[in-house]
Amino acid sequence: MIFQRFFDDKLAQASYLIGCVATGEALVVDANRDVEPYVRAAEREGLRIVAVTETHIHADYLSGSRELAKRTGAQLHLSDCGPAEWKYGFAKEDGVRLLNEGDEIVIGNVKLRVMHTPGHTPEHLSFLVIDGAATSEPMGVVTGDFVFCGDVGRPDLLEKAVQVKGSAEKAAKVLWQSLEKFRALPDHLSVWPGHGAGSACGKGMSAVPSSTVGYEKRINWAFTAKNEAEFVSGVLAGQPEPPAYFATMKRLNRDGPKVIGALRQPPLLDFTALGAGSLELGKNASQAPSSQLPALVDLRTAADFAAGHIPGSLSIPLNKSFTTWAGSLLPYDRDIHLIFPDRDAAGLKEAVREATARIERELILRALKQTNNNVTHAARMLKISRKSLQIKMKELGLREENG
Repeated sequence: MIFQRFFDDKLAQASYLIGCVATGEALVVDANRDVEPYVRAAEREGLRIVAVTETHIHADYLSGSRELAKRTGAQLHLSDCGPAEWKYGFAKEDGVRLLNEGDEIVIGNVKLRVMHTPGHTPEHLSFLVIDGAATSEPMGVVTGDFVFCGDVGRPDLLEKAVQVKGSAEKAAKVLWQSLEKFRALPDHLSVWPGHGAGSACGKGMSAVPSSTVGYEKRINWAFTAKNEAEFVSGVLAGQPEPPAYFATMKRLNRDGPKVIGALRQPPLLDFTALGAGSLELGKNASQAPSSQLPALVDLRTAADFAAGHIPGSLSIPLNKSFTTWAGSLLPYDRDIHLIFPDRDAAGLKEAVREATARIERELILRALKQTNNNVTHAARMLKISRKSLQIKMKELGLREENG
């Protein structure tokens, strides 16, 4: 069996490629939006990605599961658990195989057995990993945002980020029940979580990449709680405020991230070519409504920005916090221009990838929200035909609910 962990340090997010040497097949769990690393890793190992899955509908980054499945022709396997409002909206269109407790994803001699572990989210799954060439018993568990190293997934995001009132305490109680499944697992199993230190999906997770069931049961604070009430109080206390973009990201991942194909690098433009009306560089720009202008993002260091910058620009340095700040501060209904310090190809590619591959800026979503999902009224607001909007919605995997 081949097992490879990928870690995005800007999101503190982990994903996994698991392959069978005998058959040359592989599966990816919790792919992020940039799918190239998984494709290249599979090629290096002589593997074909034939299956793609994820532990839950993510709120902190745009999922790459749909993109990777389209790119490789792999079968998508996604959760069928949880209430109707948090089921995958694109499942039928994409021919998704829906998963429930006890189901298995078989990749050659390797099996992933499904455990429904709700609490962080209602549909959340964990996967017991079995190397069938050696044994019929699991060797480890991919826990996603269920159990981290030293922490557990926060159960308050639906209430705080998506405004589902009263859901936090209920979810915390559900999470307590799910932890009983974890307690019942053999101590020797490896634990491969979906995040490390720095993620907003928990409040005290360790930076170590993996753990064991037995170790977590000994040192993870969640397993020291004496009863449900103590656990619920502890897990809800001190949770950081979720980034503003979480609500939008959650809905995009539920309804279906747009398949973008290869990431295209936008053209380099001189300031003179962009013009005063675009960057607020002159008198004409100052008269234009800010909602009609592109958002101008300065990727240089804070010190460089303080020394001099273009009026109206926003400082978001290209560092580990870039994705979180960009998702929280940038609008979803305007173009974005990036001020990059030089024309270094590698650095520019990173800037483009971070700014465009994870944050969908869809004017359609805002129009639909403002018109209570009435397609006719939204089309009128966007000044396009109803048919054009329907085509765009299909591309985005958005369902037509009204009008």
